[in-house]
Amino acid sequence: MTPTPHAGPLLLGPLLTQLRLARGWSQQRTAAELCAAAGVPTLSRHEISRWERQVRVPGDFWLRWLAVVLAAPVALLTDAAARARRLARPPVGPAAGARSRAALLALAQRWLADPRAALLVPAPGRLTASDAPGVGSGRHPGWPSVGATPPGDPSPRSRPGPAPDVDLAGLRRLDDLAGGVDLAPFGADRLRRVVRALPRSGPAGRRRLLPVLAESAQLAGWLAADAGDLAGGLDAYRLGLRAAAAAGDPALAGHLLGSASHLLAGAGDPQGALLLARTGYAGSRRWASPGLRALLLHRVALAAALGGQPDAARQALGAADRAAGAPEPEREPPWLYWLDGPELAAMTGRALVALGRPRRAEALLDAARESGGPRRAAIYGGWLARAHLQLGEVELACDVAGVALLDAVRAGSPRAVTQLTEVRRRLTAHRRAPAVRRHAALVTAARPYLPRPVPPAKTGRGPPARAAERILAGIRAPTGPASVLA
Repeated sequence: MTPTPHAGPLLLGPLLTQLRLARGWSQQRTAAELCAAAGVPTLSRHEISRWERQVRVPGDFWLRWLAVVLAAPVALLTDAAARARRLARPPVGPAAGARSRAALLALAQRWLADPRAALLVPAPGRLTASDAPGVGSGRHPGWPSVGATPPGDPSPRSRPGPAPDVDLAGLRRLDDLAGGVDLAPFGADRLRRVVRALPRSGPAGRRRLLPVLAESAQLAGWLAADAGDLAGGLDAYRLGLRAAAAAGDPALAGHLLGSASHLLAGAGDPQGALLLARTGYAGSRRWASPGLRALLLHRVALAAALGGQPDAARQALGAADRAAGAPEPEREPPWLYWLDGPELAAMTGRALVALGRPRRAEALLDAARESGGPRRAAIYGGWLARAHLQLGEVELACDVAGVALLDAVRAGSPRAVTQLTEVRRRLTAHRRAPAVRRHAALVTAARPYLPRPVPPAKTGRGPPARAAERILAGIRAPTGPASVLA
């Protein structure tokens, strides 16, 4: 039996949510109880929300009163607060990225407590189209317009929105050929369209749209991350996690967390990446296909290796090999169409390089970069160059890195450029070598053509993700194991 990587103790935000819900209290009721107990009349439900989302961590004063009001040990809350503070300042991104990261980490642990729980969309209230401001009306030429009323749901308010299956698959396939700089606006536009359709959909329309919303958010997050928009990718993944939970699809929720883990690992945050990867695997393992289990275990392995936990990384790699065997893409969910044997082998090679075992990694990475598009070649070429450097093969590392640099130009992927930047940093130790000088000249010549991170406004990050979060919060979630809005 494949072991479950431990997701670790609860952070403060999810812990407060669990304690509050166990008493049947709203955030407003919790704030009122705290004000009455502490004699401080100024605390509002908004501050409770910030604590639960880990946008802020309460100080010792409020931790003591939270322990009193929620009937919890002070030590339990202070320990959880200490863990939250350690994760609150990641070594990545601006403040906006840190806030998005903290909110996703908190939501992920709430989901892990019950992957089919309705608490992810808890707020009551009626939903109208006016609850989705700022999502715009952009539509790419050739994409279908709002669809017809589905069978069995004659209400005019039940129109389910775009015919999403065809163009979602098409956008996925384009991702094999082009990078996030070119595709992120299209992913955001597609997400906008699904968001606009959700508030005017009835029960049948929502059942149809929630999985589409989750898949669209996953792809939009992936494209935003590839375009260099850290906060945009994390915001989209958080939205997708909410939608997947509401749709009753723990496997897709686990994939979203695995994607977010991969984003943080590439951004230099192995601690956050490991927590998300372990959470995604632990919460979705029962429902995941063999390929998805292997993929999530590879996310665990990479984050653990980058975070200096070699034993955990090796254990996860072994479990991934046992979980997948020979992957069969046709038996996997459609959003894992790209996962095959060479891809899993390349993931193993990447983790081995991070573990400092380059000899085994060389053949795996070399085969992967020869069997995919330009972005795949650029990313795995960067890892292969690092493997050669670890073996002292400086000239060969420069040759591989040079080819990968040209592939990064072709791909239009700032994420691939980031990987090659790490290679250049490591080459500085050999700056006097002729091969390193030639590579530096190539980088200088290629610099005007290298893709640069796209500002969030151009990826379309803010409006669709924020509006969709409001929409999901405006729908009363159902009870029962299916957790599908009805």
